Amino acid sequence: KFKTAAPGRFFKCGVAEQNMMGVASGLAMQGFLPFVYTIAPFCTARCLEQIRIDVAYHNLPVTIIGVGAGLSYANLGPTHHSVDDISFLRSIPNLRIFNPSGPDELEACLELVERHPGPTYIRMGKKGEPSLHKTPPNAATIKNPISLKTGRDICLLSSGTILAEAFAASQLLKESGIDAALYSLPMVKPLPTDEIIEMIKKYSFLVVIEEHSKIGGIGSALSEIITDHNIHKPRLLKFGVPDQFIKCAGSQKYARAQVGMSADLLCKQILIELGDTFNENNCGDSYPNRKAS
Repeated sequence: KFKTAAPGRFFKCGVAEQNMMGVASGLAMQGFLPFVYTIAPFCTARCLEQIRIDVAYHNLPVTIIGVGAGLSYANLGPTHHSVDDISFLRSIPNLRIFNPSGPDELEACLELVERHPGPTYIRMGKKGEPSLHKTPPNAATIKNPISLKTGRDICLLSSGTILAEAFAASQLLKESGIDAALYSLPMVKPLPTDEIIEMIKKYSFLVVIEEHSKIGGIGSALSEIITDHNIHKPRLLKFGVPDQFIKCAGSQKYARAQVGMSADLLCKQILIELGDTFNENNCGDSYPNRKAS
């Protein structure tokens, strides 16, 4: 549709992502606002040097759109999984990282990019993700943790398309007697440190849920904040993809279940960690033989 509407502003670079990032950088140097778009692992890992040197080092207004992040392309195997991108990209200076959960958060991210151009990575899903916000976020609110559900017992903090599973898990926890707050964190870098500290100090138990490796992602970033600011609470529980290649092929829903990240398995594992007794029927049929790290 974009190519039809604006053929002079559309360039198909083919299977040459390193070159595509260089083309985008050159356009940015000439005053354009280029958007690079392809499957997430191919516009990040494949051209990491070009992101680091061509885009970030020169602080250019290039927006990298990674479609199908996390396990969205689970049916195509590890070559198409993108569960390490936040880890290696958040260490690159100047580069902002957004991880929107659905179309409403994505629109707010694009609004912010338009107002404040700069090196940016937007990590989006594949298609069909729901809009979970009663009030759609905007360029101002997208930078901070966004409350989706209040709760007094524990706090769930999620980012990206896994937010829908986190929301469902919070409902299942409610049925088991646990009143869980739920926050979305669309902006991964820079993290809104002051707002996060204010939020987590309210709870003694914080659960981070992300469709990314447990190493180097949002859970790790939260651990850094807690350590750097000498915060003695909360207890932090991290759910993510284990440190291994997920070699089974299937749907995204299937892959999530294999790593314990479906709503029912999240609910059960959280209750195990809380040490509460519960009726297994409250949280689905399958019972995990694993615990979160």
